[in-house]
Amino acid sequence: MADTRPRTLLGVVQAVREQGPLVQCITNHVASSLTANTLLAAGAAPAMVDIRGEAASFASVAGALLVNVGTPHAEQQDAAVEAAEAAVAAGTPWVLDPVAVGGLPVRTALARKVAAMSPTVVRGNASEVLGLAGMTAGGRGVDSTDRADTAVEAARILIAAGAAAVAISGRVDVIVDGKGVSHLTGGHPLLTRVTGTGCALGALVAACCAVTPDPGAAALAASWWMSASAEVAAARATGPGSFAVALLDAIATIDELELTARLRLP
Repeated sequence: MADTRPRTLLGVVQAVREQGPLVQCITNHVASSLTANTLLAAGAAPAMVDIRGEAASFASVAGALLVNVGTPHAEQQDAAVEAAEAAVAAGTPWVLDPVAVGGLPVRTALARKVAAMSPTVVRGNASEVLGLAGMTAGGRGVDSTDRADTAVEAARILIAAGAAAVAISGRVDVIVDGKGVSHLTGGHPLLTRVTGTGCALGALVAACCAVTPDPGAAALAASWWMSASAEVAAARATGPGSFAVALLDAIATIDELELTARLRLP
């Protein structure tokens, strides 16, 4: 399984903060602002390069690529395919976020097409991972109707098809790679009350992939960073609006002691 030692995971977080990786985001317009701000708060540099003719060339020089299929308009579909192809050719790590895949035909076809290009990490909720693997018809839009642990076999199918790791978000986050399965508890229900937090997590996973050759550790470090920050933010917030602001502050300022105190790997 992914290296779960706190020192290893803290090293990934610190490397993002110190190296400031450039993360190309082909993402949905609903989550674009929060995604960019999450990367900035983490110390990374977002680049929303998502049109034909630019996506491929940028993917070859970026530190990592995020392909999120949340609002797959025609030009963005083409950009996603060319960027994924270019990332694979250049050795750029890339993350696939199969938003609402399974029951909706356009995004499902797109996600399955790029999933065949060996993503570094697939990050989604359980219903999205099950839908991407063809095991269910997906969840209720972007909302999961399945627990994360029910998608472990689907994750293994995706890994057998070429993905290096799969991060399944839920009340308990599950990270699956070629070495095994890791579980992470934490986070806060307010994450589900702010649009785009899952999409922002996908970008954070990409930033972590840019600084470590271990995809499982990257996915686990990003999930831990987000869940611990959510706990800190929830303690300061009075509702979803103030939580969204506090979440960005926490991602930027949470230190090693607080992160370590909130690392729960059952």
